[in-house]
Amino acid sequence: MTLLCNMDEARAAAFAKVFQSSLRDIPLSLDAASVEPEDVRYLLSWKVPDNIARYTNLEVMFCTSAGIDQISFDSLPTTVKLVRMVEDGIIRMMQEYVTLSVLMLHRNFIQYGHHQKQALWQSIPQPQATKRRIGILGLGVLAQAVIERLTPFGFPISSWSRSAKTIPGVACLSGDEGFSQLISTSDILICLLPLTDETAGLLDAELFSQMPKGASLVHVGRGGQLDHQALLEALDQDHLSAAILDVTEPEPLPSDHAVWSHPKITLTPHIASVTQPASAALAVSDNIRRHLQGHDLIGLVDRNRNY
Repeated sequence: MTLLCNMDEARAAAFAKVFQSSLRDIPLSLDAASVEPEDVRYLLSWKVPDNIARYTNLEVMFCTSAGIDQISFDSLPTTVKLVRMVEDGIIRMMQEYVTLSVLMLHRNFIQYGHHQKQALWQSIPQPQATKRRIGILGLGVLAQAVIERLTPFGFPISSWSRSAKTIPGVACLSGDEGFSQLISTSDILICLLPLTDETAGLLDAELFSQMPKGASLVHVGRGGQLDHQALLEALDQDHLSAAILDVTEPEPLPSDHAVWSHPKITLTPHIASVTQPASAALAVSDNIRRHLQGHDLIGLVDRNRNY
């Protein structure tokens, strides 16, 4: 029984340092050539290896990222469970990024940045947090962690998920009617959805037209969910006031793309939440223990839903 780390040498070494103490009784291999394929029971990798069929006893593939849109299910044997990364480092970073983004939008920092460039000393009317409605698309682990950090500020928070859920103090919506209600009542819309066939292209002209005038967007889902041109038009028409984007399609965008220089867009290079080797290794170790004991795996992917 072996755990094979399929990643670059530097990252593998960082993971291995933790595994050596947290998984002492599980043989670890950082080099596929050094292990017998039939001994590999667990695999840690970002993508499905081209030669995955050689690992005939593989039971679980742990993805090194929270997102799994890079995974081809057609190439992953149906006998292998896929587990996305759910670890404290990813969660904390997403909480930081989204909280910062919401506060920047709430306190008009993007607009004040334009004022500074114009040497314009002028205040912007500032509503209280209790009057700024936050809408979150998604209600998974990351979304719930974000809600935890935003709640103390007093923002009215609504969330949408495909299936009905309940969180104290949050207006939890679901279904088509709930989706429309969330979009039409979100002064700041946060997208934390996974990329699936249903969410591809979701952030389009129709959705933006349904948002309140002057609303803004924080997009930390996946680039394939956003119609970039539709966003640019909504901003240019002053229907939306600002957008903070951490993901695009493609990544990076061409150097002449209008998103780079748009005055109402703040763009970051997919850094909202990055896997931290130490905490990620502990999360994988815990999941392997859970698997050996017959418990449910944290982050187990439903193949029918692609998340």
